[in-house]
Amino acid sequence: FFPLQSQLSQALNGLSDRAKEAKEFLVQLRNMVQQIQENSVEFEACLVAQCDALIDALNRRKAQLLSRVNKEHEHKLKVVRDQISHCTVKLRQTTGLMEYCLEVIKENDPSGFLQISDALIRRVHLTEDQWGKGTLTPRMTTDFDLNLDNAPLLQSIHQLDFVQMKVSSPVPAPPILQLEECCTHNNSATLSWKQPPLSTVQVEGYILELDDGNGGQFREVYVGKETMCTVDGLHFNSTYSARVKAFNKTGVSPYSKTLVLQTSEDTQSEEQTLPFPVPLERSQLRRMSPFSSTLNLQPSFPGRSYFELRSSAHQLSLHSSLQSLNSAGELIAWFSFDPASAHADIIFSNDNLTVTCNSYDDRVVLGKTGFSKGLHYWELSIDRYDNHPDPAFGVARIDVLKDAMLGKDDKAWAMYVDNNRSWFMHNNSHTNRTEGGITKGATVGVLLDLTRRTLTFSINEDQQGPVAFENLEGLFFPAVSLNRNVQVTLHTGLPVPEFYTSRSAMP
Repeated sequence: FFPLQSQLSQALNGLSDRAKEAKEFLVQLRNMVQQIQENSVEFEACLVAQCDALIDALNRRKAQLLSRVNKEHEHKLKVVRDQISHCTVKLRQTTGLMEYCLEVIKENDPSGFLQISDALIRRVHLTEDQWGKGTLTPRMTTDFDLNLDNAPLLQSIHQLDFVQMKVSSPVPAPPILQLEECCTHNNSATLSWKQPPLSTVQVEGYILELDDGNGGQFREVYVGKETMCTVDGLHFNSTYSARVKAFNKTGVSPYSKTLVLQTSEDTQSEEQTLPFPVPLERSQLRRMSPFSSTLNLQPSFPGRSYFELRSSAHQLSLHSSLQSLNSAGELIAWFSFDPASAHADIIFSNDNLTVTCNSYDDRVVLGKTGFSKGLHYWELSIDRYDNHPDPAFGVARIDVLKDAMLGKDDKAWAMYVDNNRSWFMHNNSHTNRTEGGITKGATVGVLLDLTRRTLTFSINEDQQGPVAFENLEGLFFPAVSLNRNVQVTLHTGLPVPEFYTSRSAMP
């Protein structure tokens, strides 16, 4: 009885593994559906752009050819008009001579006729000679001797088709980090990964990379065939990002999803399971100190492990956000705007601290850092303000609408303002109209207090209206919406303004 139970249990374990792999494979297939849809939109946009470029080129060439036709038209008209003018003058002279000769012939005085007849005869012959061969022949044809050779272009258009990409030998698929086996303990982190279910591409090894816990470049910390590695010697109370890729003789796979690792606050902390991976550019960095020079690597398997900076086309550069404590013990954050998540119409400059837009429609840009706790204050100076637009300032979720004014959906909490007054807006609901607007040179302040769960705004260091929003909870990113008539510059790492600290001190 018991051996059969054990045998059935083992069989169920194997079947459970297959079911687990099948579930992961279904997730992979569903992700492929989404990726196909996204790639289709991108490819259609590329195709339209390429065809539009051909149409633009054809229109430019058409304009050039029409210009040549117009020049030929003007030339023909000028030659014919000049010939008309010349022939008209000669005809007038000839007609005048003929009329004079007829009058002379009618003269009854023989002596007078004899005196001028010889001269008149010579003049008549000379005038007749001037109407020689070719004088009464048009100098210009009415036909346009231009023949547009469009056959090669038409043939090229009819042959316009997609180029079938040559299929090369496959590279491995991105590895999958096994979250249930990844954990941190004190200042160590253990990572585990595997190949996607049903992947048939041969893998020769894996490359594990960590950043320095301070937003620096990723560095290779393990290269080998095994699928688990423990890294010791990390900073306490720090946030690291980790990723892994596979390789074979053909090449290197894309990276896995990036895991954010949070080490313990002190050596007494218990082992903790890693959170679900979040995008690398969203990781909130809490330490400014450099990576430890005494990093110890302890692979749980045979393999080559080392720690050195590698120059690689696959490395990803991260413009980090940094945080430190001020003299009052408050957390102060430095961050910039994030090109990766912004609408495509946003224009960045000044190390991504200054933004404007190339569209007359409102477009959204987020900050690089997300906040889920603490007290945070930043300002935006108005560098340009033309034609009285309505820029909006506030906070938003990462998936906020990027092609509408901030606050139009339920993913943003904002204050939009013109040159006379302001309003608060969330989920397209407008409240608390307040007198006082902005001009060029003005400063808008945003105060996010996640301890009290409130959002407050100021203009030129004075609070604008009441507390704008309350009961805020979750992860919030600084956000701005603007169009081409506005340019703003972000200022971060600022202390909390006096109007708020004085209010907090009130009983």
